[in-house]
Amino acid sequence: MAKALRNLNRAKPQSCGVGLLAVFILVSLSYVTMSRTNKMRISVATSQLPPLLKVNSSVTSDKSDGHDDSSQDGEKAGRIDKSSSVDHVEVPVTYSRGELGGMKPEKKPTCDLSNRKSDVCEADGDVRIIGKDTRLVYVAPPQFGDSGGGESWTIKPYARKWDAGSGARVREVTMKLVNGYGNDTRCSVNHTVPALVFAIGGWTGNFFHDFADVLVPLFQTAYPFGGEVQFLVANMKPEWVEKYQLYFRKLSRYEIIDYDNDDTVRCFKHVTLGLRCSSIEDFQMEPSKSPHGYSMVEFAKFTRSAFSLQRDYSWRSDEQHNKKPRLMIIRRARTRKFMNVEEIVQMAKEVGYDVVVAEADDDISTFSRVVNSCDVLMGVHGAALTNMVFLPTNAIVIQVVPWGNLDWIAGHYFKDPSKQMKVNYLEYSISEEETTLSELYPRDHAVFKDPMSLHHQGWDTFSRIFLQEQNVRLDVNRFRPFLERALDILRQKPRE
Repeated sequence: MAKALRNLNRAKPQSCGVGLLAVFILVSLSYVTMSRTNKMRISVATSQLPPLLKVNSSVTSDKSDGHDDSSQDGEKAGRIDKSSSVDHVEVPVTYSRGELGGMKPEKKPTCDLSNRKSDVCEADGDVRIIGKDTRLVYVAPPQFGDSGGGESWTIKPYARKWDAGSGARVREVTMKLVNGYGNDTRCSVNHTVPALVFAIGGWTGNFFHDFADVLVPLFQTAYPFGGEVQFLVANMKPEWVEKYQLYFRKLSRYEIIDYDNDDTVRCFKHVTLGLRCSSIEDFQMEPSKSPHGYSMVEFAKFTRSAFSLQRDYSWRSDEQHNKKPRLMIIRRARTRKFMNVEEIVQMAKEVGYDVVVAEADDDISTFSRVVNSCDVLMGVHGAALTNMVFLPTNAIVIQVVPWGNLDWIAGHYFKDPSKQMKVNYLEYSISEEETTLSELYPRDHAVFKDPMSLHHQGWDTFSRIFLQEQNVRLDVNRFRPFLERALDILRQKPRE
């Protein structure tokens, strides 16, 4: 072809018509040849597939009251925007993404098991997902011949893999490569968007773990799809999904499929099994290790957008002369409670704050708006401080650290994440006089003399004494400078 074009450039004017005709014939022949090659590949792919091996699974599934998404004549679990419904036909032969308009070419199926928090598998090809009883993801990769047949990976698709055992109730899902399919696994529903399979079992239900184990990793994994992704959720908790429905609706335009109770053979051209974590630390991201450079700043912005929160930036004295900065004091119901809330409120008002006292509840939509209206959030160490994600940029979190050398756990869970979200952080560690443990243990007890010795006795002892038995009676005079410092930060911090 190139030689013909070079000859055409050297041709005389009178011979151009003949040259153009020759090039046209060559192009036509090349097109016909490529078309016939594609048709042959399609024919092979559809007519020479061996029967699918039957795989018996020992995994049993919990019965949940989730959605029954097993319709045979189309997707009952279809697109949320019903005006944009998609007709479902028998699964077609898979083209590479390059053939579909310049998208990235298909990759060989792979699983990354190196991340300390989560395992993730990805595959392009003729993907068939079977949930109920089997929990299998079959992949027939079209580009790689028979080399992948029989290879498989089994993972727990939950972003806390070291802690997803029997207590966390996250079961395994297997992705298995096959050389082809038989009629016994014909597609019941063909999906035109990629699949994302993940679990919401584990430690969800604890507000901190809701974000650290699912919502932050889900954002990193699903956001690049721009809503065009189908969620298949294992360990379904309908009430949990309802609580965070604004996140799910923002990340996917399609109704969630209850993977454990779905007996439909669902077919896709791409599947991601598991959730990505760019950081091995909880409630954090490392942009340099994220394929798309996402950070906790992006996640916080995404959260404010999902919940339609009004404030992107905190109070500034030069812009809001007649308005006081707002302080939220988180009230805890059972453990690590403030025993003198009224006294704290009075002192905060004297410093110059408008004060609201609130207890976090399951109405996350309403509570998020209250948090977003505040400039300072203070509370004793606990999951409720996760609400910092709803604060405007440049706001402040004050974590009150209980007695017992808990600085390490306080920093890990909330200090580092707050900085990543561009939320200022102050930490106040209480004294012996401010803990109610003094009412339970003598001053010569290890609780006061050697707290670390109790840490070394294991989580049960540590948790019982320092997290469950302890409440806080704040010394308002000792704490006052922290609220004054927070006010100074709000006045001076430049908007970014």
